[in-house]
Amino acid sequence: MAKLVILGGGVSGHTTATFAAKWLGSEHEVIVVTPNSQWNWIPSNIWVGVGQMKKEEVTFDLAPVYKKAGITFIQAKATEIHPEGSDTIEKAFVTVESTSSGSEGEVTTVEYDYLVNATGPKLNFGATEGLGKGSELGEHTVSVCTAGHAVHANDKLKEAIEKMKSGVRQKILVGTGHGLCTCQGAAFEYIFNVEHELNKAGVRDMADIKWISNESFLGDFGMGGLHMKSMGFAVSSKIFAESLFTERGIPWIVGAHVNKVEEGKVHYELLDGEMGEEEFDFAMLIPPFTGVDLKAIAKDGSDISDTMFAPNKFMKVDAKYGVTDYNQWKASDWPSTYQSSAYKNIFAPGIAFAPPHPISKPMKSPNGTVITPAPPRTGMPAGIIGKAVAHSVCDLITKGEDAELHKISMADMGAACVASTGKGIFDGTAAAMTVYPVIPDFDKYPGTGRDTNHTFGEIGLAGHWIKHILHHMFIYKAKLKPGWTLIPE
Repeated sequence: MAKLVILGGGVSGHTTATFAAKWLGSEHEVIVVTPNSQWNWIPSNIWVGVGQMKKEEVTFDLAPVYKKAGITFIQAKATEIHPEGSDTIEKAFVTVESTSSGSEGEVTTVEYDYLVNATGPKLNFGATEGLGKGSELGEHTVSVCTAGHAVHANDKLKEAIEKMKSGVRQKILVGTGHGLCTCQGAAFEYIFNVEHELNKAGVRDMADIKWISNESFLGDFGMGGLHMKSMGFAVSSKIFAESLFTERGIPWIVGAHVNKVEEGKVHYELLDGEMGEEEFDFAMLIPPFTGVDLKAIAKDGSDISDTMFAPNKFMKVDAKYGVTDYNQWKASDWPSTYQSSAYKNIFAPGIAFAPPHPISKPMKSPNGTVITPAPPRTGMPAGIIGKAVAHSVCDLITKGEDAELHKISMADMGAACVASTGKGIFDGTAAAMTVYPVIPDFDKYPGTGRDTNHTFGEIGLAGHWIKHILHHMFIYKAKLKPGWTLIPE
């Protein structure tokens, strides 16, 4: 019997675990180690953050789902990988620290034959002074990165709305909280839902809403922007995004590195080196991501974390690292199997793998401050990669170590994004965008780097309904309801 251990129960880890358990059956053991007792459909945290959904609508308990699937569930945080075993434990293992109620802090080991690191990101609030402490959210701003954060964000937003109703004007700031942030899309979606809610509450005229982002231009989204078909024309995402902000009377600050947050004020540096300040009464700023605090230890006890992980703590896989010249970047630099570059029985799907470089053109201020969005690897790509890794590991277990690995590069992968711009059955809208491929390939698609026949965007009520449908479909799938395998990633 082979033992497959998956670290993380998010989109990528959950996908890997559930498909692996289905394909391997009871002949082999699938174990999920994750610090969270609940699964969270993160895209809908946006709606929780404006009071249009409850936390319970975007989360569910993992234990009963894994029990039904025959998956061993361990609620704990992985702290060390021992890929060669140790002096006392011959087999490869991970050290984990329990986060389960009643046994918090208890340290144990879990042996494995194959390991999937799907730990996702650490929310690095501590990277910006005043944004938070370490991975903990601070007191000056709010976040929608977790369901709990989103509940807190909604509470603070409602307080701001009540102040506006009483005649007190409010300054609202939404965007990114550091020059190396990713997930501009989450902030992009949130600002439009906030604007929609203020209109519904009849207080839009009492609010000054502003966007701040590390993107060099609106519509970069950490993907270097894109050209898409819209209403029969090839339109840049810059024009698409600027039109949405302009129509709603929302000014923007781009190319900004937020370097300090105080009560009611952010300090930032722009790409041209200029320093600025922006006051706020309510602010939602996405933190930058790093890999989680996971170490790698050799059999002799030495720390080999630098061998397995990049400086940002994401795991190094089958990518081409070290290409520093932007003009030399290729789509082929990106990984396709997500197999560890150091150990063949370890994989890292989703956010946990180290990208070879950003997708957006690297930017730096005259002061030497890097202000460049990190590449997105969430949502649809995370699920697709997780399923491919499950295929690979299952084949290695059932067919032997020479089995061919399944390949799926983000340079050959399309992705769809449906960004809500207001929730309501008949008055809600959404910006629906597809991009193919995610990683631009200028050799295959000269000029734009992407296939404009399969990259398009529209905004309207239909896209909003699609987002509702996707919310229910993916939670249904994640709960392993009948026919779940038929729902695509």
